[in-house]
Amino acid sequence: MQTLGFRLLLCTLLILSAAALAFSQETKRNDRPPAPGATPQVRDDNKKPPDPTRYSYEFTKAEFIIRHIVIEHDAAGRGKITFERKGEETPIVEPVELSAGAQGRIFGLWTQLRFLDSTEDYQTPKSFAHLGTYRLTMTSGERKRIAEFNWSHNKEAWALANEYRKASDQAILVFDIKLAREMQPLNAPQLMNLMETLLVRDGLSDPRQLVPLLIELRTDEHIPLIARNHAARILKKIEK
Repeated sequence: MQTLGFRLLLCTLLILSAAALAFSQETKRNDRPPAPGATPQVRDDNKKPPDPTRYSYEFTKAEFIIRHIVIEHDAAGRGKITFERKGEETPIVEPVELSAGAQGRIFGLWTQLRFLDSTEDYQTPKSFAHLGTYRLTMTSGERKRIAEFNWSHNKEAWALANEYRKASDQAILVFDIKLAREMQPLNAPQLMNLMETLLVRDGLSDPRQLVPLLIELRTDEHIPLIARNHAARILKKIEK
């Protein structure tokens, strides 16, 4: 009987010890401080909301090879270009991003024009409709203004249209070069000639944006050697 009592007492002590140990470990786990990643994120109420202003440039001339062009972008210079070729029904849509330099010039001109607050008619008394029509649009919240002209004596308005014309010419050129690399490699030499012509006459928005493309072109065996060599020469001109 004494032996049996001793065994029961021993078993009871073992059970109580195990329970105490489990309780101690659980307490330690609960007292552990939260991991750094679990710390609630503090909301930055000082962060400025994105600028909602939207900008648009449009050119139309039905008789031209590129008969309709629209560039739409946000305050960060990112957006898209839509253009239509004569004889083709489906417009081409490509992403577009203005370089930092182009943004500085373009946004500077919008600011100089005080576009949303102005009521100025940029069209000259004499019409030059045979050259095509330009349309500038700015939208900010509920405010919107559209200005249309085919020739202007307002130097800022004309300069702004010219900056967008350069941006559109560069974007369309890049698209045509990509198409040539994939499907029409024999067009590459002619496109390299066009690129150099635009470069020489300051007709590109930002030639340095073309550097990565030219680096690829100079070693692209899918296009003729004459085009590859021409790409290398243009690259040297830009990097001077």
